[in-house]
Amino acid sequence: MIRILVAEDEERISRFIEKGLRGAGFVPTVVADGVTAVDYASSGQFDLLLLDVGLPRLDGFAVLTVLRKGGLDIPVIILTARGSAADTVAGLEGGADDYIAKPFRFEELVARIRRRVRAGENYHPTEHIIRHGILELNLHTHEVSIGDKAIELSAREFALVEMFLLHPGQILSREQILSHVWGYDFDGKSNVVDVYVRQLRQKIGADRIVTMRGAGYRLAREGNS
Repeated sequence: MIRILVAEDEERISRFIEKGLRGAGFVPTVVADGVTAVDYASSGQFDLLLLDVGLPRLDGFAVLTVLRKGGLDIPVIILTARGSAADTVAGLEGGADDYIAKPFRFEELVARIRRRVRAGENYHPTEHIIRHGILELNLHTHEVSIGDKAIELSAREFALVEMFLLHPGQILSREQILSHVWGYDFDGKSNVVDVYVRQLRQKIGADRIVTMRGAGYRLAREGNS
C-alpha cells in the first residue's frame, strides 16, 4: 500500500483529502503543523508528502528546506491556496516535485500523486490495472475497455469508474462520490452525480451500476458484468 503523509492545518480540507485518498486506495496520515510534518516525513515510512504552505510552527517552504538539506528525497507535492508564479517557482526550486493550487479537482491530485510515486522505487507496473469482470481500467493511460472494446470517458467519468472499481460491491453515497470526484467545495445538493451515473451507464452498460434507493450506487457483482 502507498502511504501518503498529508500536512494540512485546515481541518475541513484535511478531512476531505484523507477521505478521498482512502477511497483511491492510498493510506493517508494527517498532521497539522510543520514541525510534526518534518518528524513524520523523516521517519522513512511514507511514499509521498502532500505539503500545505501555510502551516503553523514551520511553514511549508521551511519544511521542504529542512527535508532537502537533511538529504531526504521523499516526493513532495505542495498543496496551497497560494497560486502565484513566484510561489510556484519558490516551491519547485526549493525541492518540491510538483505544485497544485487550491481549489483543486481531486482526480487531478490523485493523478499527480500516482505519477510521482510511479517514478520512484515503489512503482510496480501491474498495479495500474484494475479489473472487474470484463471491465478494465488503466490508471496509467486512463483507458477503459470492456473486453476488446475501448470506451471513451471524460475525466470526471473516469474518476467515477475508478471509484466504483476500487470499492466493488460497496454502496457509495452521493456525498462520498461528490467529495471524491468533484471536491470539497462542491454543492452537496446538486444532482450532478445522478447525471454522470446516467451518462456512464450509457457507455459501460446500464446493468453495471446498481441504484440503491435512498443510499446511493454500487458496482454490480462480477456475475452481472
